Amino acid sequence: MEVNNNSPVVQFYDNKTVFITGATGFMGKVLVEKLLRSTNILKLLLLIRPKKGVQTEQRLQTLLSSSVFDRVREIDPALLEKVEVVDGDITEENLGIDEQAERILTESVNVVFHCAATVRFDEDLTKSVAMNVSAVLAIIDLAKKMKNLEALVDVSTAYCNCDLKNIDEIIYPPPGNPRGLVDCCKWMDSEKLDGPEMTKIMIGNRPNTYTFTKALAEAVLHTEGAGLPLAIIRPSIVTAAWKEPFPGWVDNFNGATGVLAGAGAGLMRTLYCKRSCVADMVPVDVCINLMCVLGWKAASQPASTTPVYNCTSGGINPITWGQVEAWGLQTLVDNPYQDVFWYPGGSYKENWYLNRFFQLLFHYGPAHCVDLLCRLSGRKPFLVKISNMMQKSTKALEPFTTNSWNWSNNNVVKLEGELTMEDRAVFGFDIKTDFDWKEYLVIYVQGIRKFLFKSDPSTIPSSRRYMNLLWWVDLLTKGLFITGALYLLSILIL
Repeated sequence: MEVNNNSPVVQFYDNKTVFITGATGFMGKVLVEKLLRSTNILKLLLLIRPKKGVQTEQRLQTLLSSSVFDRVREIDPALLEKVEVVDGDITEENLGIDEQAERILTESVNVVFHCAATVRFDEDLTKSVAMNVSAVLAIIDLAKKMKNLEALVDVSTAYCNCDLKNIDEIIYPPPGNPRGLVDCCKWMDSEKLDGPEMTKIMIGNRPNTYTFTKALAEAVLHTEGAGLPLAIIRPSIVTAAWKEPFPGWVDNFNGATGVLAGAGAGLMRTLYCKRSCVADMVPVDVCINLMCVLGWKAASQPASTTPVYNCTSGGINPITWGQVEAWGLQTLVDNPYQDVFWYPGGSYKENWYLNRFFQLLFHYGPAHCVDLLCRLSGRKPFLVKISNMMQKSTKALEPFTTNSWNWSNNNVVKLEGELTMEDRAVFGFDIKTDFDWKEYLVIYVQGIRKFLFKSDPSTIPSSRRYMNLLWWVDLLTKGLFITGALYLLSILIL
């Protein structure tokens, strides 16, 4: 087993029963894997809901068969037997847990990690409130009944107070009445509340329902959770793994991953972005290591406080979006994906209208042309759908690619200083000392290639040859376009 029994944090988790919500999500999977592989926990209880007719036990087996647990299987497949499912749904009353399950949880759980949330920036207001606010209220009510609770760690977001430019590790006044809004969502017509005009009025100066409801959730934890052994982690943009469970491991196209995937495939040619703004990204394993340490820390500190930990990179090891553009493009060319659509290129645009023009020219235009050819040849059109999804995703990212924030991280730095050498070896979250963004972008791109596009590393040589061919095709196409434009211009002038 990869367990360092000399680590105080590892010792804390000995024979503990841990309850996790959101275990089927990106961060949740890595958290489950880390606890199984690096600690001697007694049991992991995962809240999972039935989905599209698939029972929770089947969803658990699908989760455990994921490649994220390959290292656990190599060490000891029996470790996976520590994982059990709890039927539930965070959008329902009392998390949708029945009496028997509640009795088990209240009698046995020592540590709770609340990771479940909707991370869709454009989520309907009522659904966002149900998943991000009502669920926190239910977690608090359940935690208060737990007889052996030692720690409750909640996953918030660094952007919940994005109406401010300088954000400290404190709970800020909420942008509304959390319980009042929860009640409002229950008795008011959801169609009216979810309408663009009403939603805009409700969220005020927040850019989306996600950041708005996360701010409300923090206020709920501070007031309703008083007396509980709490800790709140605020990660910024969570990206592919740096080291664990595997370098580059990622399982979704959200955020920066979608940008690198789209650009590498040659589909994304433009992005509205301010190059001087900080791209505040944090690898998922760094977040998870900090979360594990927070479980230990929350159990040893006075329950009268609600400590907040800003898990961000901009203040200690910043990278700008301009650097992501320059370094990322070269990395995508050097580590090409398999069967890319076009040679990676294009650029970020700092003017919204110019970006929109290039979207029409290089995204929508080619997509409709390709789909037209597909229809004429009897094939199923596909590119317009992909293009629409890409535009929707990048639109949601705009508030974060065109702004910068300053997050203090005194609590994180202080906590890191409290760790022993053994703790740092197992649960290190320092991304200042040995972390290099250029090297990480290579890991990131290779991870997208391997874990999302499922491309075998043996195909890299052929992918590079194909990339060289696309370079000539791209150059020829540009040459023909410029020649044609000059010819038309000469005709008009003459």
